[in-house]
Amino acid sequence: MLKKFYSLALLSLSLTMPLVFNTLTEAKFAQVKAQNVAPRQPLTVRSDIQEANSETGVVTARGNVYINYPARNIQATSAQAQYFSKERRLVLTGNVYVLQDGNTMRAETMTYLIDEGRFIATPETQQQVESIYLVDEEENN
Repeated sequence: MLKKFYSLALLSLSLTMPLVFNTLTEAKFAQVKAQNVAPRQPLTVRSDIQEANSETGVVTARGNVYINYPARNIQATSAQAQYFSKERRLVLTGNVYVLQDGNTMRAETMTYLIDEGRFIATPETQQQVESIYLVDEEENN
């Protein structure tokens, strides 16, 4: 069976679940509850090339990928992103950088499991994932 691919200059995806980042150790960036978010918030993907396979439900963005999800104050960059609509999963690969509310994470690959509301970050071989969290300091009076 012949697969249909469509090249897209700009793609907007709508996601209904919150984006919450966790490393493999479950360290959370900023947890946002789903009931506080209106359904069908836009997630914008910009890249050099995009393809969508209507049969598999997979959208692939390649080259200078930029993702913006303003409902969660999230921005990300990578070399490639794939959105698996049937599995409700987003996979970012290649020098991945994620920013949310001033917190950052760098890895070679990050998989966002929409229904679980978390990212799983993995490094290149012999490397590590880096996360920087803004921590509020309490004044000692």
